Amino acid sequence: MHLASKTRIMKSEKAQNTSENKGKKSFVLRIDESTYKLLEKWANDEFRSVNGQIEYLLHQKLVDSGRKKKE
Repeated sequence: MHLASKTRIMKSEKAQNTSENKGKKSFVLRIDESTYKLLEKWANDEFRSVNGQIEYLLHQKLVDSGRKKKE
């Protein structure tokens, strides 16, 4: 396992214990490295973490599809 992967896992485990994650479901997402790098760049452009960017994109698609009410 690469050091960067271990660091992400450790950060992920630490984040699971914070109060801001109450009510959130944790799960593993496996994506190819090039997709991750594109998401990382996009997230940085919008001042979000990669996790925050994925949450934002999923939320937007759920609203756009009518599956979730706009908050």
